[in-house]
Amino acid sequence: MPSLFDPITIGAIEAPNRIFMAPLTRTRATPAHVPTDLMIEYYRQRAGAGLIISEATGISRQGLGWPSAPGLWTDEQVEAWKPVTEAVHTAGGRIVAQLWHMGRLARPDVTGLQSLSSSATRAPYHDPDKNPYDTARPATLDDIRQTLDDYAAASRNAIRAGFDGVQVHGANGYLIDQFLRDGTNLRDDDYGGSPENRIRLMREAVERVIAEVGADRTSIRLSPNGETQGADDSDPASVFIPAAKVLNDLGIAFLELREQAPDGTFGKTDVPKLSPQIRQVFKGPLVLNQDYSKEAGQADLDSGVADAIAWGRLFIANPDLPERFRRDAALNPPNPKTFYAPGPEGYTDYPALDGLEAARV
Repeated sequence: MPSLFDPITIGAIEAPNRIFMAPLTRTRATPAHVPTDLMIEYYRQRAGAGLIISEATGISRQGLGWPSAPGLWTDEQVEAWKPVTEAVHTAGGRIVAQLWHMGRLARPDVTGLQSLSSSATRAPYHDPDKNPYDTARPATLDDIRQTLDDYAAASRNAIRAGFDGVQVHGANGYLIDQFLRDGTNLRDDDYGGSPENRIRLMREAVERVIAEVGADRTSIRLSPNGETQGADDSDPASVFIPAAKVLNDLGIAFLELREQAPDGTFGKTDVPKLSPQIRQVFKGPLVLNQDYSKEAGQADLDSGVADAIAWGRLFIANPDLPERFRRDAALNPPNPKTFYAPGPEGYTDYPALDGLEAARV
């Protein structure tokens, strides 16, 4: 079986190792959702990843309700992404853009608009008296058509900006996940009810991305087990296994799964992982994420359930994570207080091994 340090072909991309960087919202863009110069250095430092999956990046003003997260719907945003992708490529790396529509989690105080979702539901918040979310407006067929157009346009913009491909964000309780799950999708039209209907928006979004960038540069992230940000399903196997079969038939470059566990640090669940069953129907590269150690990641490669592993918080604190894994070196601990803070602290100032640049493996 392959090791974490072996190369892997994922569609059109030749990744030099199987230690991927998971998408990580860091809020270092401008209030107008334009990437900043600070982001150039951040991504360049982490170019030793087999593949960088960018932070979640908005496809439209309607869909991006997170302060200082980047977008890909304006020319200014595209131009600001270009030096980021160029820096990654110059450092020997590969990077794909994760495309984001937050659905009911898009905060009206950020967008200036009522949020849009599968149904008229409101996301929960840890302090109900300060809940920044509103009750979403159920998407009309015109809304769905516009959203699909936005995915297509953002995909074109990603390639213009120099990204090597695109990942559709279909996980974590955001728009596509809100359509997939029966706890948030209460529709009775062709986009609701049966699992086949609830899968439809995901399928159509991926098809539109494929039409723009090719299946070999298209991927998606799903979170098939357990509740996340108030989104849940009564029978996740009935929707996510057929969804994986649809994605297999579309021939996408890879599928990434964020799976929760009973002892997870960001989300806990007793709902069993579906990756072994999804592995049976999705024959392309399968990338797994969530609370992995180096040893656990290698074990899942050895078992054949995964082809690569994506790390998030470890890449925040260790820009040279692949080289640290290779040397069995100590890891810098991440500082959660600076995950979403502005400026370089906790962003570009984590030390690499021996004070040197992150190694390229």
